[in-house]
Amino acid sequence: MALLRWVFLSAIAIILIIIAVANRETVVLRLLPDEIAAVFPVPGPVSLPLFLVIFAGIVLGLLIGFVWEWMRERRHRLEAAARRREVARLEREVDGLKREKSGSEDDILALLD
Repeated sequence: MALLRWVFLSAIAIILIIIAVANRETVVLRLLPDEIAAVFPVPGPVSLPLFLVIFAGIVLGLLIGFVWEWMRERRHRLEAAARRREVARLEREVDGLKREKSGSEDDILALLD
């Protein structure tokens, strides 16, 4: 299984290197269109290799997806925490009932338990 993982990661790395080598041309990246940038002071255009723009877009998309999923699962995490608290409360109640029952029990009935 570890060998399969290394083969998969190596294939991904080779594909990313090929994409990076094929897209070395520089592109101009602007935060806002020129008309809006004249109104709002933002940093000027930046020249970057195209593969950096592609990889940054992929990473940004993954981060947005992870955050979105984490926020979506909040309800499930809260429900699981409530269930854990309920289970702990019920276990304490059962332990208390066992202690209470064992004190007033007959010796023969205690042996049967």
